Amino acid sequence: MNVDDAQGDAVNLSGYSAEAQLRKSYYSTTANNFTVTITNNATGEITMAMTAANTANLSPSRYYYDLLITAGDGTKTRVIEGIATVSPSVTK
Repeated sequence: MNVDDAQGDAVNLSGYSAEAQLRKSYYSTTANNFTVTITNNATGEITMAMTAANTANLSPSRYYYDLLITAGDGTKTRVIEGIATVSPSVTK
C-alpha cells in the first residue's frame, strides 16, 4: 500500500517505523503481529504480511486489524484499519 497525505501526495516515510496487529476484538490482550516493511520511503510504500505459522493458529472468525506508522518524534498515525475474515480451507 502507499501512504498519501490529505492532498493525495506520497508521504515520505524516512525516519518512520511501522507496525500492524490482528486481534479478535479491540479489547483482546493477545494479538497476531504482521510483518511490516517500509519498502520505499520516498513513495510511502509499505507492505504487510503474516507468516503461515501465524495464520495457521487463527481460528475461523472475524478479526480486527490496523497499521500504525510512527514518526521520529514519536507521533503515531493509523494508516488503515479494518476487519479480516478468516475461513477454513476448502481445498484439501
